[in-house]
Amino acid sequence: MWLAQEVIRRKRDGGVLGSEDIRRFVAGITDASLTDGQVAAFAMAVLLKGMNIDERIALTAAMRDSGQVLQWRLPGPVVDKHSTGGVGDFVSLVLAPLLAACGCYVPMISGRALGHTGGTLDKLDSIPGYDCQPSLERFRAVVAEVGCAIIGQTAQLAPADKRLYSIRDLTATVESIDLITASILAKKLAAGLDVLVMDVKTGNGAFMAQAQDAEDLAQSIVMVANGAGVKTTARVTDMNQPLARSAGNALEVAEAVALLGGEVRSPRLWEVTLMLAAQGLLLAGLAPTEAHAREQLLEAWQSGAAMCRFAQMVGALGGPLDFARAPQDYLPVAAISIPVWAHHSGVVVAVDTREVGMAVVALGGGRSHPHDRIDLAVGFSALRFIGEPVDAHHPLGWVHGQTAEAVELAAGALRAAYRIGG
Repeated sequence: MWLAQEVIRRKRDGGVLGSEDIRRFVAGITDASLTDGQVAAFAMAVLLKGMNIDERIALTAAMRDSGQVLQWRLPGPVVDKHSTGGVGDFVSLVLAPLLAACGCYVPMISGRALGHTGGTLDKLDSIPGYDCQPSLERFRAVVAEVGCAIIGQTAQLAPADKRLYSIRDLTATVESIDLITASILAKKLAAGLDVLVMDVKTGNGAFMAQAQDAEDLAQSIVMVANGAGVKTTARVTDMNQPLARSAGNALEVAEAVALLGGEVRSPRLWEVTLMLAAQGLLLAGLAPTEAHAREQLLEAWQSGAAMCRFAQMVGALGGPLDFARAPQDYLPVAAISIPVWAHHSGVVVAVDTREVGMAVVALGGGRSHPHDRIDLAVGFSALRFIGEPVDAHHPLGWVHGQTAEAVELAAGALRAAYRIGG
């Protein structure tokens, strides 16, 4: 007789699980014949004891096959990018339309906030009418017509991962390289990709705080994905400070639209976006060199073609047709917005990026429980970066909240997260 608790015990004791045991366990996650406690125990056992590469491939394949696997018949390559998450990371909102404007088709399956990191879907929820959960038929149609569509997991795509994803957030098992690999790739492989570009974050605002852990995760994803037939590359990028000037859902969308319109508020974010998008064009065979890829991307940006694709995507998925022209008319705005002044003048020398993210959560801009409602308007804007001055004319940033008490607490948290040198 097959027993889930025996699978958990074997992994708890450091044993190697066979592909059939993994397949049956994932089936139990999918059909809810396993309890949340059993799923949580399995996740913790994997976190503590790890999996070898064959187990990772088996787990990824089982989660991919827990639902529908898409097949595409399009005149160009199917390309996607995924980030392991950070603070102020809205690269996907800019990269997807950039790639679409360069001849790629980007069916991006994204997630919601985990812990202190923001979620792409939560950002898109701040656009009135935008449908993050369209039918597969609508999803296919938008990708074919516009070239890109950013949506959440549907009930048909990798349903096992959707349940496991939420349980990981509540059981301190988010950081498992094995589970991260399977979670990311289950969704991506189910989307029927030709090419995948991974952005693995490291630093004090990343789940993989140590560079070696990030390198290990990057290698794991590349090995498993390429083994499954998807051309994949990974880059490790820095999350020792917020990537954007904004941290908070509607605030990040506003900055993303500004960037698509030509306003580069964060050179770091723009460089990461260009680097990842160039890798996608190279792997897809649409550019012979990285220099050529960057030329194509800059042309798509400067000509307005990328902004046009973004606007078409928003409209095709139910958002306002003129959103890209006037985002301020639609994005939610917090009741209170004030500058946060440093205790003394100087230069930013370090940022505790995780604490910045947690301050956004405390404002209501993130989740403590899977079903928490998010306040899409709150967060920070105009954040200062390392090496920049703070003084009587340059605050650490602006805090946006709904009550004076919440704003005061968030301002204190932001001050505590910044280290200012003379």
